[in-house]
Amino acid sequence: MALEKPQWRELFSEVVTSGLCTGCAACVVACPHDVLDYDANGGAYKPFHLDIDGGREDCTHGVKGCTMCTRACPRFRNWESEIDQHRFARERTDEEVFGIGDVLLARSTDPRMVENGQDGGFVSTLLIHALENDLIDAALVSGLEGDGSTWRAEPRVVRTRDEVLDTAKSRYTYSANLLAYPRAVEFGAERIALVGMGCMASAPGAMQTRKAGKIARRLSLTIGLLCSKTFDDSIFEELFEKDYGLRRADIVKMNIKGVFQIWTRDGAYHEVPLKEAHAFTREGCTTCPDFAAEHADLSAGGIGAFNDWTLVIVRTDSGREMMRALKDAGLIETRPGDDDPGAVALLHRLAQVSRKRWPESAAPGPRRIPVRGS
Repeated sequence: MALEKPQWRELFSEVVTSGLCTGCAACVVACPHDVLDYDANGGAYKPFHLDIDGGREDCTHGVKGCTMCTRACPRFRNWESEIDQHRFARERTDEEVFGIGDVLLARSTDPRMVENGQDGGFVSTLLIHALENDLIDAALVSGLEGDGSTWRAEPRVVRTRDEVLDTAKSRYTYSANLLAYPRAVEFGAERIALVGMGCMASAPGAMQTRKAGKIARRLSLTIGLLCSKTFDDSIFEELFEKDYGLRRADIVKMNIKGVFQIWTRDGAYHEVPLKEAHAFTREGCTTCPDFAAEHADLSAGGIGAFNDWTLVIVRTDSGREMMRALKDAGLIETRPGDDDPGAVALLHRLAQVSRKRWPESAAPGPRRIPVRGS
């Protein structure tokens, strides 16, 4: 197979087994022949090729010319500049370390949404508005399995206000939300929003840039979540319970604000030093350069001094139109990002640190922009 048509063989060697794979599952859902599957057991979070078609490293469909998996992968070859050019008609400058976009602060005007959400209720408010005003048909998000007491995240499709509210708040273990895409299509969804960290938020852009068919068209809105890393599920027993006596079934909310903040069913609040959690970093996060979900329409996260406000990066025309619709409907209030200079500074710093993770050997990839003052 000529390199002009890279297929699973190249994806397997250059991404899946090289350390670049984030486990986003874009290749799995894009595969038109159903010969790729996903391993979420034991902290693997990796795609694999089924033995029914070729072997672990080979794909008979790829040999015949299918390139869909490499078109979908947001870490394959020159992904960053390709998506930048497609989404923004230019590449970022060296100063745009968190990507192209404008920073502001936002929160829901409904106190119940703020209370139910993670930081300001912004993402929940956006999804509910988009669903109830026929802007999208469904959204791919993460939820907690069962009654939530296991704190195991799983991909979900949400189509109603109640489903959005039921899946609010953050989980810090991984969920490949794109795996819910087939279920959304079963429901008849043609306009699908994706909510996910940077590793997932670049997938729609990769698919659209490389013309990956219907799935590229259906993923019409991307909400990115600011993310430094996620953690292996073992963190619950091996750190929270073993060292702090915090059983996963007793946890009702978690957040990260320099420390792991944990609230329990008895109303108590606990803090776990973040440095103690580093040993449980998910493998797929160790080379990820994208803290700020750089290719989303809107990126959002709770960093900075104001715990009930969401830092939002507005990146595309679709993102600007959504913000305007939310403000016109009186559903959110906003303030300039400069109102919280500490949050903006932290955004720059965390984005710079993440970009330095990209291996020197993985060319061309993201530019390795040096941290200022280093």
